[in-house]
Amino acid sequence: MKSTIWQRVPLSVRTDPVLGGRWTSLRSFEREWLWTNPDPEIASARMRVRPGSAFVDAGGAEECFPTVRGEPDHGDAWSRTWSTDSAESTVDIPHMGRLSRRISGHDPVVVEYEVTGRPGTPFLHALHALLDLSSTARLTMPGSPRMTVLDVDDPEREWPDGLDTFGPDDGTAICALVPGCHQVAVVDGEYVLRFAWDSEEGAELCSLLLWRNLAGWPAQRPYRSIGIEPMVGRAADLSAADSSVCARIGPSGHFRWVLRLSCQRVLA
Repeated sequence: MKSTIWQRVPLSVRTDPVLGGRWTSLRSFEREWLWTNPDPEIASARMRVRPGSAFVDAGGAEECFPTVRGEPDHGDAWSRTWSTDSAESTVDIPHMGRLSRRISGHDPVVVEYEVTGRPGTPFLHALHALLDLSSTARLTMPGSPRMTVLDVDDPEREWPDGLDTFGPDDGTAICALVPGCHQVAVVDGEYVLRFAWDSEEGAELCSLLLWRNLAGWPAQRPYRSIGIEPMVGRAADLSAADSSVCARIGPSGHFRWVLRLSCQRVLA
């Protein structure tokens, strides 16, 4: 039997500190992994965003902090200008604290996050990464974990329950949270994009939020978008979450977690 030969592929990242620290590119060789909303009106609206603006789904990857859902939708960091130097980007959120991000390396890309503020302050933090994936792409993760599908009458299910595939478009839009998840892989054609994340201060809080929109949202002008969202916290809405499922700034005034992204390509 012929064995599969894998080639490790370096990744490059571009971000925009003026537009909320948004990731505008995640590229491996000729492949761009991040989806961008093709609607020019959406792109224009994203440029005009200010703190308090309604969320604009322009694509790329947004930092959702200190909540994902709720008020403000997708958090309060994506709509603010970040401060940056050659190594680190930061944003201050009123009454919450500071989110810092340091991105380094290419194989893997290492993203070091730190939240600083008043000890005991609860928060949720997700990287809302919208990926440009084909209808044959699939998502894999170790084991068969339990997950919670949001906005349905029967939320508690076992992975994958059909959510590990991404097409063709069928007019559905599903959001699911997989608590205890630390790693996933997206397989699309000859490429595999891997996400791995952890926190020494709250490993049990690592989760995945999956947004599988197969032209089912928004109601008036639906489109396709796939969100793979590594996060800390086991809920999506900070205002409605039990304190036990939220991340918390520790006694020393900080909480840290690390995300690693890597890519491989099949040669044979």
